[in-house]
Amino acid sequence: MSRDIHVTVAAIARRDDRYLIVEETVGGRLVLNQPAGHLERCETLEEAAVRETLEETAWDFVPQALVGVYQYESAEGVAYLRFAFAGDVTGHHPERALDHGIERTLWLTRAQLLARAADHRGPQVLRAVDDYESGRRYPLDALVCRP
Repeated sequence: MSRDIHVTVAAIARRDDRYLIVEETVGGRLVLNQPAGHLERCETLEEAAVRETLEETAWDFVPQALVGVYQYESAEGVAYLRFAFAGDVTGHHPERALDHGIERTLWLTRAQLLARAADHRGPQVLRAVDDYESGRRYPLDALVCRP
């Protein structure tokens, strides 16, 4: 039996002990997630993280390290392979419209994220933050995206 695996990326950006989070509507439900999305053809994983962060938050994201790779299957049976990147946000473009479904961006502490755990899009949201806080970092050159 064959099943599709969705390759996704996520950005972990932290400022003053707060993480950049999106509040988005998925299936009629308001959920919290890191800026994240699907890898598109002809782009590297890093490029996807930069693009998705800009589209979902209007912030420029500069990846610095890979935090982890997470395999997850949703309750609906959709399989995901998620690459989470730690990095910095630089320029902000508040005039920029956010992607469809994104209600707003938030800067939340880990405690605030934990308090809203029932609203997370999936278990990988808090797991990636915990891995980030534990100091888990892999060099970007561990990802060979193009020959």
